[in-house]
Amino acid sequence: MFKEALKLIKKYNRIIIHRHSHPDGDAIGSQMGLAQLIKDNFPQKEVYMVGDIATRLPFVDVTFDEIPDEYYSGALAVVLDCGSSRLICDDRYKLAEKSLRFDHHIYCEQIADLDIVDSSFESACGMVAMFAKENKLKLSPASATSLYMGMVTDSGRFGFDSTTARTFELASFLFSQPIDVNTLYYNLYAEDFSEIIKNADNMHKIRFTENNVAYIYTAREDLPANSDAAPVVSSGLVSLMRDIKGVFIWVNFTESDDGVHVELRSNRYNINPVAVKYGGGGHKKASGCTVPDRETAMKLLDDLNELSKTEPV
Repeated sequence: MFKEALKLIKKYNRIIIHRHSHPDGDAIGSQMGLAQLIKDNFPQKEVYMVGDIATRLPFVDVTFDEIPDEYYSGALAVVLDCGSSRLICDDRYKLAEKSLRFDHHIYCEQIADLDIVDSSFESACGMVAMFAKENKLKLSPASATSLYMGMVTDSGRFGFDSTTARTFELASFLFSQPIDVNTLYYNLYAEDFSEIIKNADNMHKIRFTENNVAYIYTAREDLPANSDAAPVVSSGLVSLMRDIKGVFIWVNFTESDDGVHVELRSNRYNINPVAVKYGGGGHKKASGCTVPDRETAMKLLDDLNELSKTEPV
């Protein structure tokens, strides 16, 4: 399939790269990494990156392109790290002559003309790295650094069980180029002391269901006055519950103008069907969705509580 992807990229002179909205390290890393990979190997091609600002990663120096609809005529649209069409940052990918997708989420629907979906990969960045490796493409430090960032963040610093021998093989491949890991890790994980104190306060918000599902619920009025705050807060708070002894399912709820953002995690259970039931998706042990109100959020929590009574996978 990676050979077919290369044929498409070689065929089209204009390539427009998409990913999911409210991007994380894997979405931004795969988008920037693939864009640079194409530019390094096919400098005559026009390559554009579209989408919303990466508020989760303020240190990333990237400017997204504002392009007119007519640019999609005769172009190839590439969608990265997105399992659901409704989550794609710009739905004009449908206007392109052809479309291609690299995605590592559980397959839910066909999105592109050529869908390359493999949930055994720890990240979309890992898939792009494999695409480059298998096709013997020239790799630059800029592309390698972007792809490594997504592999690190989506694998939980190589701590999630999605990490495999292949993950480290691809990381080694990326390290054929000089990657400043000290700077990268500092930018990704260093926090202001005020944020550390705030997280300590947030730990006191953790509650437990009768079957020990941990959760945090944050009301809209407790968020910063920022329309992008909810997804950023939600993805940050869920990690606070990851290492609690005896907790095998945990979930964060964050209210926003769009509803309640939900981040579901587990280290033993397949929580994806619960996310899908409420209009979301993702991976077996890391999924998300948005529900309309607190009442629906509590129903979802009840479903997780029931799931925790079953045998883990």
